[in-house]
Amino acid sequence: MTDVSTLKGKVAVVTGGASGIGAAVVARLASEGATVVVADLNDELGPKVAADAGGRFVKLDVASADAWDAFIDDVVATEGRLDIIHLNAGVTTQNGDLLSLTEQQYRRIMGANVDGVVYGARAAARAMSKTGGGSIVATASVAGLIGFAPDPIYTLTKHAVVGLVRALAQPLGVHGITINAVNPGIVETPLVGEEAAKFLREANVPMMEPSQIADAVVSAISSGPSGECWVCTKQAGNAPHEFAPIAGLPANNSLF
Repeated sequence: MTDVSTLKGKVAVVTGGASGIGAAVVARLASEGATVVVADLNDELGPKVAADAGGRFVKLDVASADAWDAFIDDVVATEGRLDIIHLNAGVTTQNGDLLSLTEQQYRRIMGANVDGVVYGARAAARAMSKTGGGSIVATASVAGLIGFAPDPIYTLTKHAVVGLVRALAQPLGVHGITINAVNPGIVETPLVGEEAAKFLREANVPMMEPSQIADAVVSAISSGPSGECWVCTKQAGNAPHEFAPIAGLPANNSLF
């Protein structure tokens, strides 16, 4: 059973916190007693989500390394420390055709989905390492574990997040920092889009509520292990993914 008592009094940051999964995580963390800073480019919805959670809103471009450094400095200066960060901000290309993929589409998704996680994890880890540790959770996707043909570049970015999380578990553990990923299937959020959501509902494709992913985020923070990928599906619920062993490598698939 997840011990959520560990969240009381903690300072948490949620990127992409103005809507969808991020907003659900903000509400859940606040309900467990954490002080939450909502980071998003959406300065219309973001302030309300933050106010409802008793926290504050900061406008943040996650694709900017400089913005990340300034943001984390502000969190530490204002809230006193940083204990938890959910690197949730992300986009899709909405283009499954590699031949027509534009440079703008490619750079936009890489900036949000990959750069935003790398810069965010780096800035957060630097702050957490000075105060005895903390917890980093990144939003990946089931598409980060399979070949998702409808959006290959989105799939690429989520595989990158999975690889980064698994590779960072050991080095960040030295600093008392855990890092995990949540890998949802289809969640009914603005990222899906109204037209696509309507199509999926009519096709009886099961979609999850954002609150289910918030549960997985809390489990990833509180359960203890690091380097895990919590798969979330409507049919099977939330659980850490078990990666198959690779022939010729140790049981943990390590090269060393």
